[in-house]
Amino acid sequence: MKLSSTYFQNDDVLFLARDLLGKSLFTCIDGQISGGIISETEAYKGTNDRASHAFGGRRTQRNEMMYADGGVIYVYLCYGMHHLLNFVTNRADIPDAILIRSIVPTHGEELMLRRNGRAQSSPQMTIGPGRVSKALGITVNHNGASLNGPLVWVEDRGLQIPDSQIKITPRIGVDYAGDDALLPYRFSY
Repeated sequence: MKLSSTYFQNDDVLFLARDLLGKSLFTCIDGQISGGIISETEAYKGTNDRASHAFGGRRTQRNEMMYADGGVIYVYLCYGMHHLLNFVTNRADIPDAILIRSIVPTHGEELMLRRNGRAQSSPQMTIGPGRVSKALGITVNHNGASLNGPLVWVEDRGLQIPDSQIKITPRIGVDYAGDDALLPYRFSY
């Protein structure tokens, strides 16, 4: 069952980042479906989070999608080459988001291999946010797409990850955020 936009409008981004573990993320790019089980996320808590693109209420052309109603994707280019996929959460003008860091492929694995320029599958193919986007065919051109539309969607297929299997750690690559870099906002299993 596809998750509705109201699911993503929950005001607790940490709850959502944890709850998304085990949900299935799909894309249909150029008529081809690919997807997998979300296995790692990172939460970003809007204007008060120094690691967030919206820290201090910053609004730019790049991050404007973070201020939309939850239930759309925010895609940005990192280091000029990696398209990073985020789920916008909460209500309009509250720029919370969840970075999708890793999935376990379940659909369209051959397509993912081609997109990643690989001859054979490896666990590394969809570990890391840039690899996830590449495998799913997501680029900045998809910024703003609905999370329950025909292009990108998330399904709850009943997979529950027990609390005992979930790792909660600080986020990766946000050392510039000072003490906020140490916040336990990264969830994986």
